[in-house]
Amino acid sequence: MRERLEAALRVQRLVVKVGSALLVAADGSVRAGWLAGLVRDLADLRAAGAEVVVVTSGAVALGWRALGLPRRPVRLEEKQAAAAAGQIRLARAWQEALAAEGLAAAQVLITLEDTESRRRYLNARATMGTLLRLGAVPVVNENDTVATAEIRFGDNDRLSARVAVMLEAETLVLLSDVDGLYTADPRREPGARHVPLVETIDASIRAMAGGSISGVGTGGMTSKLAAAEIATGAGCTVLLAQGGVERPITALRAGARCTLFAAATTPRRARKDWIAGALAPTGTLWLDEGAVAALARGSSLLPAGVTRVEGRFEKGDAVLLRAPDGRALAKGLVAYDAADAERLVGARTSEIESRLGWRGRDELVHRDDLVLL
Repeated sequence: MRERLEAALRVQRLVVKVGSALLVAADGSVRAGWLAGLVRDLADLRAAGAEVVVVTSGAVALGWRALGLPRRPVRLEEKQAAAAAGQIRLARAWQEALAAEGLAAAQVLITLEDTESRRRYLNARATMGTLLRLGAVPVVNENDTVATAEIRFGDNDRLSARVAVMLEAETLVLLSDVDGLYTADPRREPGARHVPLVETIDASIRAMAGGSISGVGTGGMTSKLAAAEIATGAGCTVLLAQGGVERPITALRAGARCTLFAAATTPRRARKDWIAGALAPTGTLWLDEGAVAALARGSSLLPAGVTRVEGRFEKGDAVLLRAPDGRALAKGLVAYDAADAERLVGARTSEIESRLGWRGRDELVHRDDLVLL
């Protein structure tokens, strides 16, 4: 178990989810000292070579008092107003804490629709990927100000899992007000046993879930298990840990109790399997022999290797890649819609801007978004 925990924290990309009860004190102020300690942990992860993404709660908890509301809002429009007032405070808290460690913060607001619409999903993925390459720390929250009840995650546990899947992170750390999963609610069952390792989330594991402990946040154990199921199914290890301690990541490394939910596969394999089996192609790209050889070598598909475009598809849709003799060679996610792909048939990468009037990706289908059949 010790080796698995250390391996989960020694990865290339990691998402850390912070609950409201950890970040916001009972009087509605930011727990600045605690936040500074967590950010020192994040800086240590960065110094060790990891890319770090934060998914943070706290906007509503920070905003409702600022608006003079007598209690935490229940009505959707008041929640959205509180989120609008609190979001600027939340962003400032993260910006100041990260800046103190020499790290740049970048705010990213997402709704459930952004993770379900292929175009918006890819745009969000590309933006956060670019931020990471530029050395920034994306600070993600649900866009409560515009999300309605029908298009909300409702808690940032599941949002953090979707972000981890979107970015192919190897590890998701859920910092919470509990130190892991128990066989029953430890508040009501003194004999409840801590569960250090979950290899598979099944009915017996789901039966252990209880409710939110703090009363400040919205995500209870049920939402944490749902998040773990989403993430582990996509190849992401999940650590559920007590975040209220000073330097919570350091505490984990020192042996603090947590629950590790084992990944069912790897992020790359999960993505390839999803492209291969879960997406129906909406168009076809016909290739020349040079492109066929390039795909066999593991390369991306460039416009120069395409001879014909068929079908009506949008950016992010799945398309078939066919050899000149009609053989289906691969399936992948296309980086342009059908009309633009037709304009790029046979084009060198240096010609993309002149043909479209704007500069897009060099690849029609990137090798990370492609699976050979």
